[in-house]
Amino acid sequence: MKTLPFGKRTFVMGILNITPDSFSGDGLLKEADLLEAARRQALEFAAAGADILDIGGESSRPGAQPVSSEEELSRVLPVLETLARLNLDVILSVDTYKSEVAEAALRAGAHWINDVWALRADPLMAEVAARHNAGLILMHNRSKPSNARLEERLGGRYVGMEYQNLIEDICNELLESVRLAQRGGARKEQIILDPGIGFGKTVEQNLEILRRLAEFKKLGFPLLLGVSRKSFIGYTLNLPPDQRLEGTLAACVIGIQQGADILRVHDVAAIVRAARMTDAILRS
Repeated sequence: MKTLPFGKRTFVMGILNITPDSFSGDGLLKEADLLEAARRQALEFAAAGADILDIGGESSRPGAQPVSSEEELSRVLPVLETLARLNLDVILSVDTYKSEVAEAALRAGAHWINDVWALRADPLMAEVAARHNAGLILMHNRSKPSNARLEERLGGRYVGMEYQNLIEDICNELLESVRLAQRGGARKEQIILDPGIGFGKTVEQNLEILRRLAEFKKLGFPLLLGVSRKSFIGYTLNLPPDQRLEGTLAACVIGIQQGADILRVHDVAAIVRAARMTDAILRS
């Protein structure tokens, strides 16, 4: 398995959205030459210091329409194969919750699977990850279309999401996904957890998760944090996605202080610099 020396520094995952409808406006599917656009972005991210490239073929923004496995594969596989041929010193991750897509992606050169439903959508994902000895990111998710609200300028957010105890509930649901993964044959060393900022949480709940992120470290797994350009930043600062860099930087720095091991981001160069500076302060 291709892994990272967690605990030594913060690692950065650059997002490659192979979609027409990304909330952040950076979907590459609208490009005339998709493969060349993906190649350029991957090279740019790697040169800026990205450790992981996360390739996704289905938007997970509030209100987004699901796509079939066939459509997702037609978007992801050509890009993945193109990037695998570059032989970059990065981990290639595929953002999917479908075991069929994961199987094909791992055969095509992916190293990790980023499952935004933490095996709840497709329990066979665990067996696929185990068979390929792949890294497996399990993200907490309580997204419900009925709780999604969309504002044209600021984008989608969730309202009315009820938890008995926010952090405890998320921890318990993540641990249930860990048990599903291990029953499917995945080893503890393969698993990375993500509390799922923005996925079925209100603005206030997202802020609380970030403030209390260190509590998730007690679960004993590397921790991925995805805050980049998300709506909790937009609704806090009253800014659209393309003006959320400073908010993203602030959230990432707090995340590092609270123990995040991986930052999943759109603005790789800026976040890499902020992470290196934060690491220098905290780890010196």
